[in-house]
Amino acid sequence: MSSTVTKAVIPAAGLGTRFLPATKAQPKEMLPVVDRPSIQYVVEEAVAAGIDDILIITGRNKRSLEDHFDRNVELENQLSAKGKIDDLEQVKALADLADIHYVRQGEPLGLGHAVSVAAKHVGNNPFVVLLGDDIMHHDSHLLRDMISNYEATGSSTVALMEVKPSEISSYGCAAPDQRDGDRCHIVDVVEKPRAEDAPSNLAIVGRYLFTPGIFEALRHVQPGVGGEIQLTDAIALLIKDEPVMGLIFEEGRFDIGKKIDYLRATVELALERPDLGPEFRQILAEIVRREGIV
Repeated sequence: MSSTVTKAVIPAAGLGTRFLPATKAQPKEMLPVVDRPSIQYVVEEAVAAGIDDILIITGRNKRSLEDHFDRNVELENQLSAKGKIDDLEQVKALADLADIHYVRQGEPLGLGHAVSVAAKHVGNNPFVVLLGDDIMHHDSHLLRDMISNYEATGSSTVALMEVKPSEISSYGCAAPDQRDGDRCHIVDVVEKPRAEDAPSNLAIVGRYLFTPGIFEALRHVQPGVGGEIQLTDAIALLIKDEPVMGLIFEEGRFDIGKKIDYLRATVELALERPDLGPEFRQILAEIVRREGIV
């Protein structure tokens, strides 16, 4: 049975300042994890969950994102002439992943504003929002489970992860009610609370499924610090009008917005590759022995 959720929005207008100077002249979403840019992992995750209509919110100096998912006939001809058929098929497949559209966020006014830019494209349809700083392991079924939850309940659904109290101030935080296993109803959300003020240790992380009601909520959100419109504030307004659920998960996430997790993702995903893993494992073992780590 085909999914009732077929649209995705990927905000990708950020400047990527945490990865300067690498992101001075290239989008952070194009930084490679092994041999694929991070945004490709996000797009492939959406496609694997049944999404076939993807809107990427871009900004200045992001043209390479569009080029990556477009045809490159000159490159294809060169690969074909050299008999590099596997590479050729990979390159051609990028253009056929999904219907990918682009719109610019004219000003960097926050995640909530970036999502609001998608209103005309999404229309009166449910849709998912995937943040590019979070990539999921290919075995993860988080997004599929969120869609299944929406299809069963008709409710917006937000991905939640338990974090240490000392880390909750880096996230939006959900106040849960009626928790049943990995699902709960959310009664409130707070943006980056202090540990002592947090209503729970459930952090909102990188994956959202919204009814179109979120756009009405975004229209009523007041700009906060720096004039930014927070998506968390819009969720808090949405909760007043319709149920919002949380889906709690534990594994499969790489927060590649952090340098240390970017490195972890590169190592773990490379080790799983049959063409790289065995030799790479030997290299890591040699480093461990040389440095006396164990």
